[in-house]
Amino acid sequence: MSNSSWGAPQAAGQAGYWGPTGGGPAQPVPEAVPAGPTYDAPEAQQTRPMPIVPDVPAYGGDQDDNRGAARLSGPLFRDETFQTGELPAETQNPEPMPDAPQPAPAPQKKSAGRDLSAAIGVGVGLGVVIVASLFIQKAVFVGVIAVAVVVGLWELTSRLQERKGIKAPLVPLAVGGAAMVVAGYVRGAEGAWVAMALTALAALVWRMTEPPEGYLKDVTAGVFAAFYVPFLATFVALMLTADDGPWRVLTFLLLTVVSDTGAYAVGWRFGKHKLAPRISPGKTREGLLGAVLFAMVAGALCMQFLIDGGTWWQGLLLGLAVAGSATLGDLGESMIKRDLGIKDMGTLLPGHGGIMDRLDSLLPTAPVVWLLMVIFVGSA
Repeated sequence: MSNSSWGAPQAAGQAGYWGPTGGGPAQPVPEAVPAGPTYDAPEAQQTRPMPIVPDVPAYGGDQDDNRGAARLSGPLFRDETFQTGELPAETQNPEPMPDAPQPAPAPQKKSAGRDLSAAIGVGVGLGVVIVASLFIQKAVFVGVIAVAVVVGLWELTSRLQERKGIKAPLVPLAVGGAAMVVAGYVRGAEGAWVAMALTALAALVWRMTEPPEGYLKDVTAGVFAAFYVPFLATFVALMLTADDGPWRVLTFLLLTVVSDTGAYAVGWRFGKHKLAPRISPGKTREGLLGAVLFAMVAGALCMQFLIDGGTWWQGLLLGLAVAGSATLGDLGESMIKRDLGIKDMGTLLPGHGGIMDRLDSLLPTAPVVWLLMVIFVGSA
């Protein structure tokens, strides 16, 4: 601020901003000049009188109808104009006080993440088809297993090609997979192993008709798919060969479904501690305990009342094993889907995803139940 901006002396006998002046009548200080600290400056020689600033009503009076009027400027005033309806930036978006209470977030309602009505309807429909075919004619149920295997192989190989560019040979896998299930039912475990070997060999030969680039990864995926889907499903057909085979298969299905249901119900209601967050964030330790409890109770009842020669304590062990294998099977497919970057293997079953999304816990559980049944009550 230069000396020419301010300089009007005050009345005689008062110290002004620039001290006493050389002469002339004292000029009154305009009211618009704010009071400030005073000091003496003896070397100041002569100053010009400060121009009188007209009085301007404070902002907020009747003159607000024309807010584009001139404002006082200088170090003590904001030299800016406001358009009609506009406020300074600091008043438009005031920052909240640090200690001001913040509104609590609205509680989020837990969701199942799927269409439950569709899932229940599809599940009931599948259950009716499976149970009807199981007790009407064993051969019909073997056909149901073969169809599920072929559809599951189609879903798996399609996702591998879409997401990873892996071309597992579907034709030999589908034919060999269906033959594997039939061979297991007709010739037992020996027939299942032979069919598995022939299916793997057919996949190797079939892939030779295409260029060699990617041959190794394609045939490796083919052998994996043959083992993962049809070979594990063959143990369901092996259970069916016993005299009480339909009841063994029904026990296997009931325990797996009850285990999944117990895990979902307890985990959804009480789940707090993640079981494997890097693989399946929705699974909890509480859910696993629910699966074990539900499966052990169901296993004791099934072994006691459905299986010839079975006892309740065997059912407890069977239920514990089923809960473990079903959970591992679910986590295993979750690893596959995470690697592929997908949520479901397919969309064939509304509310469930694809066939493979329903077989994930059944496939690894089948050999476990078959083996324990043989140990507890024999294979006949």
